[in-house]
Amino acid sequence: MKPPFIFLARIAVLAPIAVPFLTLASSLRAQDDKSAAKSTLTATVTATTDKAAEAPPPDSTTQGTVDAGGQHIAYTAIAGTITVGATDGDDAQLGPDGKPLPGSQLALSAPKEPADAAPVAHMFYVAYFKTGATAHDRPITFFYNGGPGSSTMWLHMGSLGPKYVETAGDTHLPGAPYKLIDNADSLLDVSDEVFIDMPGTGFGRLAGKDANKAFWGVDQDAGAFARFIARFLVKYDRWNSPKFLFGESYGTTRSAVLADLLENEKNIDLNGVMLLGQIFDFSIATGPPRPGMDLPYELALPTYAATAWYHKKLSPEPAALDPFLKEVEDFATGQYMHALAQGNALGDAEKQRVADKLHEYTGLTVDYVIKADLRVTAGEFEQTFANDEGMTTGRYDTRFLGPTIDPLSEAAQYDPQSAAISSAYVSLANEYLRETLKYGAGETYLPHALFDGFQWSMTRQGATSFSSSRGLNVGDDLAEAMKTNPRLKIMVNDGYYDLATPFFAAQYDEEHLPIPAALTKNIEYDWYEAGHMAYVRDECRKQLHDRVAAFIKSADSAQ
Repeated sequence: MKPPFIFLARIAVLAPIAVPFLTLASSLRAQDDKSAAKSTLTATVTATTDKAAEAPPPDSTTQGTVDAGGQHIAYTAIAGTITVGATDGDDAQLGPDGKPLPGSQLALSAPKEPADAAPVAHMFYVAYFKTGATAHDRPITFFYNGGPGSSTMWLHMGSLGPKYVETAGDTHLPGAPYKLIDNADSLLDVSDEVFIDMPGTGFGRLAGKDANKAFWGVDQDAGAFARFIARFLVKYDRWNSPKFLFGESYGTTRSAVLADLLENEKNIDLNGVMLLGQIFDFSIATGPPRPGMDLPYELALPTYAATAWYHKKLSPEPAALDPFLKEVEDFATGQYMHALAQGNALGDAEKQRVADKLHEYTGLTVDYVIKADLRVTAGEFEQTFANDEGMTTGRYDTRFLGPTIDPLSEAAQYDPQSAAISSAYVSLANEYLRETLKYGAGETYLPHALFDGFQWSMTRQGATSFSSSRGLNVGDDLAEAMKTNPRLKIMVNDGYYDLATPFFAAQYDEEHLPIPAALTKNIEYDWYEAGHMAYVRDECRKQLHDRVAAFIKSADSAQ
């Protein structure tokens, strides 16, 4: 039996990750048997810790071409690492090689054992620069996935880079060999691109005393990314380039904190922030029942309805998806919200009317909906929606179905979409990085961080201490960035079939940011007939490119 899996990021390909909110019963992603992974995990952690004390391999520079956006684009690819300190003070004492500057306090107080040195993170990245472009007016976009704990393999190998993993359809891919294809939807037609792996993932490693505590937490992680970006701007002389962030899943959480840090601590104004599969407020995340908290059910309902529409479970069948979802959204924030707000005081007649409507919108039986007290969690929906066919519904992408592991389980025990595509991504990322980009020979690429029981810190610096992620809300961070830089543009992207971070919840997050009404015009919303990774569907990847390209051009010219 596979272990419980996490719910947010495209992350755990080889083993589960322990962070506070990963105890959610319907959480997402783990791909290997726990007992089989445990022995290899210990050996790998030891080996990678030893490796971290060594100097990272030198950067690798290669050349490539891609036809994208109606252009034949020649580009330079650089794969390498940038070393950052755990604090701004420590980071300022590191040289370009990542070592303490001679005469600095870090150098003077350096211990005999490297393991006792001040913690650093060697962060792996791949940057793509269009050949012949002028750096000072050429936009640059920084990409990263989420987790927390994920490398950026998914965005790098699937979205807007020069290559993409072929994943057409909504079923499990055939076995290897997989196909890596030139990406006609690469963003290189309008922006240079930097794909950054978070500390302790990819070919990156942590080193020094208590390095995990220094980098694995909400603020610690965002601080590391801020210092990485500042060092990147120095290394490649990109201080005056238009700058954009593109985060997916927990990467959107990171983006909110990171944008605030860059704007207000680094004095680095951003032109735009692009969010894919957004989650700011963890209290409205789809998870296990919490008495008195009904918003997660109301905000997930349009995704349940979209899923039923896609799988033709509705009768009568709505003619078109968009107007149908608008009707469901109105019901969710009207009659459904009113009914749930009454709690135990809800009368039988109204309960029956709401149950009938939920059946009409989701295909779930009226009896099941009433038994669930009108409240069906994401995990229960995934388990129940196609249970009569012996199938489990995907969470990252509800278009995907897979054989149910335990028909008697209350909630889904795995994510069919993750199972369907992960092998292709891991295989082709390893091949591409080594054979095409000429980086990583003899090294282990970590698709996710080896937490090995470490708990991601959700405690905010200078804020109330949270005992779990359900209290985390980073909306204030993005709001502050938008208020201190009223020209900052925000782009919200999400898939109708994303049950990990439902699109209606993302819209709710944005519409409840504490910002003046005048700044709401800086936010745009773009929805896709896809799941969490909108780019895995060919037509949606093209839509994503076209919309992101237009956003960058607009945000750049608006300055």
